[in-house]
Amino acid sequence: MTLGEQMHSQSRSCAGLVVAGLLLALAACASDADEGTAAPTTTAAPTTTAAPTTTAAPTTTAAPTTTAAPTTTAAPTTTAAPTTTAAPTTTAAPTTTTTVAVEPDLSGFAAVSEIVQGFVDEGGLNGATLIVVDRDLGVLHRGHFGEFGPGRISLVGNLSEVTSAGVLMRLHDDGLLDVDAPVADVIAWGSGNPEVTPAQLLSHSSGMLGGQESQFYGPYVCSMMYAGSLQACGETIFTTPDDDADLVPPDTEFLWPGTGADFQVAGAVAEAASGKTWAELVDEIYVQPCGLEALAYNNPWMQLAFDPATFGYPTDFGGDPSTLAATENPSILGGAYATAEDYAVLLLMHLREGMCGDERVLSPESLDLMHEDRVARVYDGGQTDPDTGITWGYGMGWYTDRETGTGLITNLSIFGSGVGLNLDTGYGAVLLLEATWVDGQALFNDSLFLDSMQEAVLLARG
Repeated sequence: MTLGEQMHSQSRSCAGLVVAGLLLALAACASDADEGTAAPTTTAAPTTTAAPTTTAAPTTTAAPTTTAAPTTTAAPTTTAAPTTTAAPTTTAAPTTTTTVAVEPDLSGFAAVSEIVQGFVDEGGLNGATLIVVDRDLGVLHRGHFGEFGPGRISLVGNLSEVTSAGVLMRLHDDGLLDVDAPVADVIAWGSGNPEVTPAQLLSHSSGMLGGQESQFYGPYVCSMMYAGSLQACGETIFTTPDDDADLVPPDTEFLWPGTGADFQVAGAVAEAASGKTWAELVDEIYVQPCGLEALAYNNPWMQLAFDPATFGYPTDFGGDPSTLAATENPSILGGAYATAEDYAVLLLMHLREGMCGDERVLSPESLDLMHEDRVARVYDGGQTDPDTGITWGYGMGWYTDRETGTGLITNLSIFGSGVGLNLDTGYGAVLLLEATWVDGQALFNDSLFLDSMQEAVLLARG
């Protein structure tokens, strides 16, 4: 199976991930969301144990000082009763008790870990990492299996779409480009397709060839090669005269990316708009403010020995970026590598309105644009999975769930890894594998795994 065929097949699988995937378990929490989030505050109700500060009311036992009432002039010591204004110390009491964090009950994740370990063992996989995050509580669960331990660096394939789209949205926030303005406003060679915008490139709606048809389409091959530069590749893709016969009008058709030519052009636009290399942008926007361990990009497709039958994960990478040749033409669609811990931090950033701790990475408005089903808003786009009949859409880097109407957004890598967020309930998860998308989907569609995840999350929420 060729890369294009594999990636085209993955486009079908994304529907399964969107609705029946990992985060569907979290979607089932939606009906319990209000009760669950309020419940932790009820765990603060033991601050009612602070109500025995109403044992300060036994200062009413000072009321026998009313036996001192004959010194009724001392009764103005009842003005000391406004030491009942010390009762606001009861308001201080809540501050003391509410600052005492109630530890979430994480025992439910033992069942989840058992299932993942069985999945790794039965599939003969080298390992996996699962991290579950919560908007308020942070990291709920870390599970490392097989050869995987903390800090393992993996090629994340299509999960690169999420981080790549965020780079351009940050430039949008900074006023260096307008994602809804023609790229010709930023790049000299943009006149090749003057109407195309960065938002259209990032939503696979630019009109460029997609899917397996673009696999070996001459002008697009450079997106898979580490030789040359991102600027040169972007210009080649965007200005070839042959494109005129192959393009459809922008915002009229969702074309799954195949080689990722549209994202490659978007990366070149980002470099031109900022005057910085893609590597510099990733470091400044994500790595430094978020304290990430390893997130970076390369172009591995022609360097590593991929399984020719499944295009599975290249075992010769071995978690060591030094095995890759330096490049000025990183694969913007699928060339990122990172740790699961890195990705968990970025998921929390998406849940926390663009903040990494005290550092702002993206504006809430830009996050909304990334999360929204753009192809549904702009035109009747998206695709329907032929196996399930489920319709799914796409924002910028994120697949969206049209079937349930919940805030589920997901992405699935060609190498089996998956990420997802439930924006309604405030939970997310990342599962890193070094396998194939078929392996990943097998776990994402396992009802026992999904049910166990749901129970563990609800238990942690109280």
